[in-house]
Amino acid sequence: MNYFSSDFKLGILGGGQLGKMLLFDTRKFDIQTYVLDPSDEAPSKIACNKFFKGDLMDYETVYNFGKQVDVLTFEIELVNLEALTQLENEGLKVYPSPKTLKGIQNKGIQKDFYIKNNIPTAAYLRFDSHDHLQKSVGNSEITIPFVWKCTEFGYDGNGVKVIRQISDLDDLPNVECIAETMVPFKNELAVIVCRNPSGEIKTYPVVEMEFHPEANQVEYVICPARIDEKIAEKARAIALNVSEKFNHVGLLAVEMFQTNEDEILVNEVAPRPHNSGHYSIEASYTSQFENHLRAILDLPLGNTDSKVAGVMVNLVGAEGFSGDVVYENIETILGWNGVTPHIYGKKQTRPFRKMGHVTIVNEDMGEARKIAEQVKNTIKVISE
Repeated sequence: MNYFSSDFKLGILGGGQLGKMLLFDTRKFDIQTYVLDPSDEAPSKIACNKFFKGDLMDYETVYNFGKQVDVLTFEIELVNLEALTQLENEGLKVYPSPKTLKGIQNKGIQKDFYIKNNIPTAAYLRFDSHDHLQKSVGNSEITIPFVWKCTEFGYDGNGVKVIRQISDLDDLPNVECIAETMVPFKNELAVIVCRNPSGEIKTYPVVEMEFHPEANQVEYVICPARIDEKIAEKARAIALNVSEKFNHVGLLAVEMFQTNEDEILVNEVAPRPHNSGHYSIEASYTSQFENHLRAILDLPLGNTDSKVAGVMVNLVGAEGFSGDVVYENIETILGWNGVTPHIYGKKQTRPFRKMGHVTIVNEDMGEARKIAEQVKNTIKVISE
């Protein structure tokens, strides 16, 4: 099939910032793109050939959208699985496949998958409701502290909470959830695996993630991770095993813990471009977005090596500000060497909402990390 400057149509479910960055590479290759998103103000709207407004969880909406394209992918996991399955059964290429997504969409099912496939992960218990969880805590079947996670609809730190005392249970929603054992760890790591239908597979270097202590969001992504090479090799090998077991096509971001004993435990995965790979736009020979595109079109994968050390800083809405967004002091960082901002195009800010990111590239990792801190302290995402 001729994908370039042709009648070929790529469909993307979800029109957020991941879709917008993916669309940059579709424009580079001149690929027609259709996007479906529930919001009229979706960041991807300005960058696609055709935009459709609709509910990603509605069967008819997703099915009818899919009938208009030649290949269908997604930038968010919360999409209607039944529609994707029917489209695939009718011959549409859907990547990653509905079967892969089904094993990932629910975090309880995802954790069970790791146990079934002997993939190292933190111990956990599943609960069908908050009431069930409270009874188990009361009966000492699970001990505090632990990490609470809702099994569905969590994003950007939402749906995850560290339970340190009984009162922390009070404000949790009455939904299906898991309670995960607290893991003493040195580092939070991630590996992005890229795979096409022909079976070609590559991994990006291991990255290190530094999290905001309250929002449970990534503040910095550091590539390469500042870890021993043997640990890095182990992490990449586990990520490849996870990829093989899920049999995914496209990108699979595998988030992990490096424990105090240097074990590698899989935390969770995302079957799409991921926050941990944004650095690759500037720092890698081939960005994660271009490689996702190459993979789902069954083209040769690009070089995943880094050209230079990279640090990514997330730009999130400042606490105490909601409304029309203002990026205070962004002009200042534009005068710094090796610093590139990416503004996602969301008009409204609120506390901890992801509004953009900044990549810092430098031959010296220490210097890149230092500049990243300066960027974080300079830009303020506030409201008018």
